[in-house]
Amino acid sequence: MSSPTGVQGITEADIANYLANTPAFFERHAELLSSIQLSSPHGTRAVSLQERQMDLLREKHKGLEQKIMEMIRHGQENVAIADRLHRYTRALMLTADAADLPEVVVRELKQQFLIPQAGIRVWGAAAEQPVSQADREFAREVSADAKTFASSLTLPYCGANVGFEAAGWLEDSTTVASLAMIPLRHGATTDAFGLLVLGSPDATRFAADMGTEFLMRIGEIASAGLSRLIRAA
Repeated sequence: MSSPTGVQGITEADIANYLANTPAFFERHAELLSSIQLSSPHGTRAVSLQERQMDLLREKHKGLEQKIMEMIRHGQENVAIADRLHRYTRALMLTADAADLPEVVVRELKQQFLIPQAGIRVWGAAAEQPVSQADREFAREVSADAKTFASSLTLPYCGANVGFEAAGWLEDSTTVASLAMIPLRHGATTDAFGLLVLGSPDATRFAADMGTEFLMRIGEIASAGLSRLIRAA
């Protein structure tokens, strides 16, 4: 069967382009809006072009609502994190005795960020501490290998607990599945003067592919506060 004159060769794309570029078409043929029947996406019944358009608009509106709710949720989470970071920083600033700072860092990180286990070593000042302070946990002996490892970290380490020495600084290292180790230093090119270690029984809490920017901020704040301890040495 041959095509009518002038219709042969017209494709669906041609028709779609014509309708998209000729909005007045449905103004001139308004009856088509109600007479054209389409399959409903929600059943087997036929719906008019107008009804189908309303369905599309409702679906689009629902998608936008979901995106807005997701943005609100992320915003609330960011505010909560900023508030915890503020309390952590404030606690360090209000610590009068520099020798108390390592314990404050560990305590506040556990409380504010719900970290199951945390530990810290500061070797930059340990040798100069009075005997009473040298007995503190943060000043305990650290191997040369652990110090070298800390200085080699340009970013916090996140991953499985595979027997690192720093895991032994935690309360119960046998239950720790993942670790985050954050070097403490005054600048990116200087050797570390300490190491902060966070541990969790959840293997995914500190995963190797997680972002480390927030952990870096935690380390920078701790390093800045602990600089008082280093200067005092």
